[in-house]
Amino acid sequence: MKRLYFIMILFLSIFGNAQNSFEIKDAKKTVVPFKFINNLIFIPVTINGVELTFLLDTGVAETLLFSLENKEMKLTNIEKIKFSGLGGDLSIDGLKSEKNLGVIGGNCINKSMTLFIIVNQEFNISSHVGIPVNGVIGYHLFKDNPISIDYTSKKITIYNDKNLFQKKVRKSEELPITIEKSKPYIYADIEMTNEKKSSKLLIDLGNSDPIWLFPALIKDFVYNRPNIEDFLGRGFNGDIFGKRSRIHNFYLGDFKFEKPLTAMPDEYSIQHVHLVDDRKGSVGGEIMRRFTVGFDYPNQKLYLRKNRNFDDPFHFNMSGLDFKQDGLQWQEDLVKIETTKTKSSASEFVAGGDKFQYKFALKPIFSISGVRKDSPAEKAGFKKDDQVLTINGNKTSEMTLEKIMELMKSYEGRTINIVVQRKTAKLTLSFELEDPIPYQE
Repeated sequence: MKRLYFIMILFLSIFGNAQNSFEIKDAKKTVVPFKFINNLIFIPVTINGVELTFLLDTGVAETLLFSLENKEMKLTNIEKIKFSGLGGDLSIDGLKSEKNLGVIGGNCINKSMTLFIIVNQEFNISSHVGIPVNGVIGYHLFKDNPISIDYTSKKITIYNDKNLFQKKVRKSEELPITIEKSKPYIYADIEMTNEKKSSKLLIDLGNSDPIWLFPALIKDFVYNRPNIEDFLGRGFNGDIFGKRSRIHNFYLGDFKFEKPLTAMPDEYSIQHVHLVDDRKGSVGGEIMRRFTVGFDYPNQKLYLRKNRNFDDPFHFNMSGLDFKQDGLQWQEDLVKIETTKTKSSASEFVAGGDKFQYKFALKPIFSISGVRKDSPAEKAGFKKDDQVLTINGNKTSEMTLEKIMELMKSYEGRTINIVVQRKTAKLTLSFELEDPIPYQE
């Protein structure tokens, strides 16, 4: 189960100021390092002098701010607005702030940056990613300058020199895209069982899954078996539910992917979304991370070149557990003091024998945010809000959220032993990883 608050699929039906643009000053390009977690890209962005971390998401039209993590920032020209998007409810309240100063990579500058502020703290995705995340940025970074994304070196390059960009992508496959409502779309071939169907998909870097399909919008759609009911993520309007399964093949240009995982939100979850004509779903980060990617919005082109991740299998969280980080707490670390001999005597020590001292360090706290029905974890007795203390004998305070998820997707049949704190009781629970949706011909 790929619980996704990580996915963070957001849709806006509002359009920003035409001057809301990033420009590179006195350079042919700027290179921005990024953090890559759960198939999602996080980049440093400075707004009004405050350093923040933003999710890079081609699935959003506007720049969103939902948390400052106790930082102070001056915002100007604020007005109230409403957001709408995936989920069951109709809309949520927010704020709009104009004429802010945004800087990326030191010399990529937006002097009239518009921010849309989500005041509902349920959209703070930091606890589900494991690092502080302050917002989401998309179209206004891509719309004027070509951008390349190197997933292996974890660097984004924003080009001011179009010839330099063309040199970068000369060995890549060029594919046509369309930019509609400030988002990129591409036609790809979906092969559910044995018949290819051309399908219009949103290229959504803010979606950690490989593929999303909308069954309600696909004529004569039949779910592949086996499939499972699952919580797919959270949009502006509430939780997104649907099914997960695998399809036979997915084709993107001349590239072929076998048996990719596919999420299919139910009709209720997309009822308030204003989709572009003929859209059938999305292609997400689990597919895109297998390429070095070039986006050229002005000329409506996408460039793809295989990287070393291309042939990675499509692994699933086989535990049925979703985890979140509940902040940090001070913990004692026991540190050994090494003993050393003095020059005056071969038997005299500065500190005799094995001695230890305590130091205090901030360590992460993890808990269970959800348990999939009929999963190995549910059968083992896990409950939502269980605090996770150890996994296979290792303290979770020494782990990251990403490392925990890697364990849950490692290989079928692996035994997982977890010690949890449930109220006043400490429990040891065990299960074996089991893929609930192996592809069947």
